[in-house]
Amino acid sequence: MNANEIVVKAREEFVSLGKKSADGVTGVSKTQEGWSILMEAVERKAIPDTMDVLGLYEIHLDNEGNLLGMDRKKLRKRGETQEE
Repeated sequence: MNANEIVVKAREEFVSLGKKSADGVTGVSKTQEGWSILMEAVERKAIPDTMDVLGLYEIHLDNEGNLLGMDRKKLRKRGETQEE
């Protein structure tokens, strides 16, 4: 599978397990086990939307697109742009 196919598969797995829609892919990398994909999803909507709480998730898939694991790495407000 190529990177585009892996991202589609990761999004499908994320939605299926997390019951949330992925707002965006923030990273894709090839690993020894397969692939690691970083995605953000809205955890809590707020008004204004700059105060939405986003979760950063790491999804691990093998080379065939099978889910190996999924972890939430951190939470942040949408308006926060500073890296830690």
